[in-house]
Amino acid sequence: MNIKNIAVLGTGTMGHGIALFSAKAGLNVIMYGRSDESLERGFNSIKASLNLLKDQGKLEDSRCKEILDKIKGVTSIEEATKNADFIIESLAENLELKQKIFKKLDELCPPSVILATNTSGLSPTDISKYTKHPERIAVAHFWNPPQLIPLVEVVPGEKTSEDTIAKIMEWVDFIGKKSVRMEKECLGFIGNRLQLALLREALYIVEKGWAKPEEVDKAIEYGHGRRLSATGPLCSADLGGLDIFHNISSYLFKDLCNYSEPSKLMEAKVEAGEIGKKNKQGFYNWSPEFSERKEKERAEVLLYFLERDSKNNE
Repeated sequence: MNIKNIAVLGTGTMGHGIALFSAKAGLNVIMYGRSDESLERGFNSIKASLNLLKDQGKLEDSRCKEILDKIKGVTSIEEATKNADFIIESLAENLELKQKIFKKLDELCPPSVILATNTSGLSPTDISKYTKHPERIAVAHFWNPPQLIPLVEVVPGEKTSEDTIAKIMEWVDFIGKKSVRMEKECLGFIGNRLQLALLREALYIVEKGWAKPEEVDKAIEYGHGRRLSATGPLCSADLGGLDIFHNISSYLFKDLCNYSEPSKLMEAKVEAGEIGKKNKQGFYNWSPEFSERKEKERAEVLLYFLERDSKNNE
């Protein structure tokens, strides 16, 4: 792979994970933060993620130090991009901000430098609107938590070149993630469209009083969650028989939620300030004990699948 030096713009939840895995793969990483404080938070998050992997027996102390030594923090975009072969932006999810950033990156970097954005749903065509070289710009959408979820959606804009997509996918696979290519862009890409369709129906079931939130979640955790980890929805339909799924859809599609506006149940929660873990109350009461337990459970499951993926790739 020709990419040796990578710049990661952003030190938050996604930025630190991208920096970590790029360094773990042996790349030289410059991590840009807007201030020394944001850089400190980013490095603390990297260390916490490394400690998690170390505690699970995935890394040795010496290897953790090697990874940290590969990452340098800067507070200037000019310095971050100076020697970069590849740049990925993971800043606030704001179109105007991203357009300004990519216009500046386009002016600073030679045309050979790939420019990627970690947006979770904004249009790469819109993001590259004010650049002279939109052919080298595309989406590389990592999933949260990036240190534990392999998926990266690679999404072209209208003018993105085939070479750009190929290089981004090569980088994604090189750092140990799983690239999923879209043929063209759409709102929400693949993952968020599927995630929000599932969430809409889950909210609808609760709204209708058909089941409590905990029971809806358990139905996914102990049913679909187990099966979909091995076979996606289309493969699962093939296995079950398309004739069976066609028959079920002939009567069930009519009864599924078809809201085109956000759920009233979720809207009421937000208006009441019950937005979830961030303020300790959502559909669940996020006490410190419950929060710690759920985060530990999620990490254990995701680490199990990381181990399985690693063995499958050997």
